Amino acid sequence: MDLRARFVTLAVGTDPKLRRMLTYWAATATLYALFVALLAVESTIGMVPYAGVLGLGLYAASGASTFYVLVRANARLGLRPHTLAGLQGLFGITCNMWAYSITGPLRGATLMGLMVVVVFCTFALRPRQTLLLALCGLLGMGVTMWWHQMQDPLHYPPNVEAVTFVIMAGCSLTVTFLTGEMNKLRARLKERREIVEAALVTIRTLATTDELTSVSNRRHMNEVLEDERGPACIALIDIDFFKQINDRHGHAAGDAVLRAVAHKLRASLRDGDVLARWGGEEFLVLLPATTLIDAHGRIESLRAGMAGLAVPGVDLASRVSFSAGIAARQGHEPFSDTINRADKALYRAKAAGRDRVECATWPVADAIAQ
Repeated sequence: MDLRARFVTLAVGTDPKLRRMLTYWAATATLYALFVALLAVESTIGMVPYAGVLGLGLYAASGASTFYVLVRANARLGLRPHTLAGLQGLFGITCNMWAYSITGPLRGATLMGLMVVVVFCTFALRPRQTLLLALCGLLGMGVTMWWHQMQDPLHYPPNVEAVTFVIMAGCSLTVTFLTGEMNKLRARLKERREIVEAALVTIRTLATTDELTSVSNRRHMNEVLEDERGPACIALIDIDFFKQINDRHGHAAGDAVLRAVAHKLRASLRDGDVLARWGGEEFLVLLPATTLIDAHGRIESLRAGMAGLAVPGVDLASRVSFSAGIAARQGHEPFSDTINRADKALYRAKAAGRDRVECATWPVADAIAQ
């Protein structure tokens, strides 16, 4: 990492949320700087006292620096966003009061700053908090205007100050109301977006996952097979005498057996292997980059492991077992052909007495047997 990158990381961190908050801070600091610079220009022609501009500039700089530290260290301080926004809003109001006090004939222009403060804070404040901030601004500006018309009625005529305050209050409350409505609309849009995103996740899950066993469904497995390009083996697994389990113990027991078998199979597979419920009591296993001999050994191990399978809530008269047929993909043949050969091997396993694994290629199967 070069020196510039280190400096940037030190200044604004790496967290996107922190960087966004510092972006808002930078925008307000820039506004303070521009406003003070404008007043400094006015002071050069005698319209604004230099001492007042200098004092306001130092006050704005110290405040902006303080809030930078608070935002940057907020991960440790734990201040909530609306707390930071409220404090910055109150600080902005005091700057506005100061500016109104020193700008003389130009003081009317500073009243727009109050509305800018409200608009900036509306992104972090709730509508009621925004209204409270606006009322604090009106109170602060009202006290400032009242004090000046009491101390210097010649330059701050009471009638002018009163009319100015009424206009400012009307505009400020209108802006507060509109920003509050915008905030509510933004909140509703965010809520609806979250609902839509959650619905999309649910739809995506339903489209790719078998609801009963929580493994991939047939549709998703077909998509996985379409994307598979390398050598692979396919294993078709069928639970033995599953119809008898349903007939003797009920469909709830049959569902429990399906879930238990799926969990056992999934827990025993490697990373990269894919298990799917292919239909009824039948499962399909994709074993990428696996030879037929290795695939046979893995599925045989799974078959043997079923001997100790316990099905929660179901007392079966005999243990759960399965029959399986395995086929290796030949070259770049369609997986439908591989599955068809695995299916034929599965039927041979059933015909041979069940609870066994058969391979689609007899020479390889013979080699395994030897």
